[in-house]
Amino acid sequence: MLKGEYPDNVYKQFEYLNELYRKNSKMVTAQDRYDLVQSLTAAYLLNRGYKPTENWTPESPFEEKQSDTADILYHRPGYYELIDVKTHNKHKRSQPPNIISSYKLAMMCKYMIDNEEYGTVGLKYIGVEWEEAGDELACTNTHYADMFKATPSTLYINWAAGLQIQQHVADFDQSWQGGVDEWVVAYLKTFVHSARNRIKVMDDNYVKPFLPYIS
Repeated sequence: MLKGEYPDNVYKQFEYLNELYRKNSKMVTAQDRYDLVQSLTAAYLLNRGYKPTENWTPESPFEEKQSDTADILYHRPGYYELIDVKTHNKHKRSQPPNIISSYKLAMMCKYMIDNEEYGTVGLKYIGVEWEEAGDELACTNTHYADMFKATPSTLYINWAAGLQIQQHVADFDQSWQGGVDEWVVAYLKTFVHSARNRIKVMDDNYVKPFLPYIS
């Protein structure tokens, strides 16, 4: 539906990179290809690793990867909106889905601050609740959340699950009133505070009990 409405603006993440590299066939080094993305912040979120980027060819294009930041990318000059879709069986109690790596989000904030790119990237999430209806799956509800409207201190970082921010889209706080420039600083404060707590827990539980035996 989105591709039909915005045929020149909507892509899968890997499709965007494939098209970008095909249109700029003289750019053959990884760094040249990285530089094709107009925002350093977006480049960090969208680009594949150095070797895969350098080895890309039209005959061996990128394919979809689970580690891609977005399911859907909306791009217009100077702006990249990354949209991720999370699904949930309404009749099953389950661990909330992985939203995004908290470390990746912290690095994104760093890029935004270093390059003053507060308006070049959007992070949006769609939650789809479903149930079985005979041989089909029926959508029962949908939810929408904007990462930059979520008060950073409400985001749950699961350090035991790859540093993932985990929660259902329906449970996203959307009360943040500040700008993106304020949000990134608030998020980094939350991330660093959470990391320091994690360090203390690790030290208390897995270091101090054993120090007497090795001193």
